[in-house]
Amino acid sequence: MPDAFTVLWTHDTCHALRKEKRAGLRPPVAFSGVHSSLPSWSSAKPGDEVFSLHVNRRVVYVVSRMRILDKQRGECCGAAPESWRDPSHPGHHDWWMLGAGGCGATAVHVDATPVRFDLPLPGDLLGELTWRNRRGVTRGLKYVVDGMLEHSVGLQGFYRLTPESHAALASLVEAAPHAATPVTAS
Repeated sequence: MPDAFTVLWTHDTCHALRKEKRAGLRPPVAFSGVHSSLPSWSSAKPGDEVFSLHVNRRVVYVVSRMRILDKQRGECCGAAPESWRDPSHPGHHDWWMLGAGGCGATAVHVDATPVRFDLPLPGDLLGELTWRNRRGVTRGLKYVVDGMLEHSVGLQGFYRLTPESHAALASLVEAAPHAATPVTAS
């Protein structure tokens, strides 16, 4: 069974997605990096799922559900930069806000649900989510008070979900209105 992960998309990322009118479109790519400016997707492999989350006014939202297709530079990425001044992934310019210009950014090609900002996690589910590390140790989310997230530090990073939490998030996304309406953009 594939693994599932969460990644937190910052206010800046989500603001840029809105400003560039990416809501309703399916991102073909996300970006991983070795520097702290980007989350490292190194533990994920093709077939795994990643739920991008966003926190706004203490409410956690699922922005997109992405299934990893590959983590290789493809023709769609455009020419590799010849110098530091050249764009890293010119073929994915429309999705620059997902980290294309980040330090050491590498493309992660995904099959994703449309970007949305209207799918909140119910407070009871937020308090029940669990993640597990490579040694199998599980942890819940701290700072959940009355179904609201007081501090997002526990979501900042790239974390492996437990199978139960994966199933709960997948059910939430699948049951959401318009979740099955794919819209493609390059």
